Amino acid sequence: MLNYNPLHRFPSAEELPDSDDTPVDNELQDLIPGLLKAMLALLWVERWDWFFGVDMGIFYEEDKPPIVPDGFLSLGVQRFIDENLRLSYVLPLEEVVPIFVLEVVSKQYRGEYSTKKDTYEELGVLYYVVYNPTRRQKAPLEVYFLVNGKYVLQPGSQVWLPEIGLGIGRCRGVYQGVPREWLYWYDELGQRLLTPEELIQQEKQRLLQEQQRRQEAEQRSFEEQQRRLQEQQLRQEAERKAQILAERLRELGIDPENL
Repeated sequence: MLNYNPLHRFPSAEELPDSDDTPVDNELQDLIPGLLKAMLALLWVERWDWFFGVDMGIFYEEDKPPIVPDGFLSLGVQRFIDENLRLSYVLPLEEVVPIFVLEVVSKQYRGEYSTKKDTYEELGVLYYVVYNPTRRQKAPLEVYFLVNGKYVLQPGSQVWLPEIGLGIGRCRGVYQGVPREWLYWYDELGQRLLTPEELIQQEKQRLLQEQQRRQEAEQRSFEEQQRRLQEQQLRQEAERKAQILAERLRELGIDPENL
């Protein structure tokens, strides 16, 4: 864990660069953490004590360049600083070390298993997650937990993170029209949480089913009205015929009441 001198004036986010200008290798390094952030924005819509950064620099020492994870989560910080949002994450000013860091490995390694891992370990990031979708001989998803200052690999392809109150895991799905394996948040029972797209689709399906139920109820009501109308018409026709018969009997001198 790094120690900071509160009397030393660290530059503000406005005085620091907001990117290391290093392009991502492919879209996954943006979409995967973006999906996790979008899920949190919906799940924690009423909470204002968290921040999820995507491809944002974390400044931790004044004379060092920032470290730029693909995604990171901090708890106990302001979700929004102001309407211009955060330009970067300045650790000495935020005074909260991210609890979760995600690195998505692409065509070439950028220290995800070495220098970056060591830096996150030194900073005291509790959970370090590495996702390498092209990995074959080892697990594509690795979740490390900080124990006595050292990262310990957690077992399983889905790991519960009690300090966050969520699990992280991989599963095939569709996001932004792309069918593939994605990273998702899970609940304590191991159930994958729905993405905003899935929740919208679920709500559309619910509304469609509700509309169909209303239409079916209206159709049943209409059919019941038609049945009652038909019964009423049959009764009226039977009564009319009975009256005609009674009149003919009377014409013949027969009292229908005595039959």
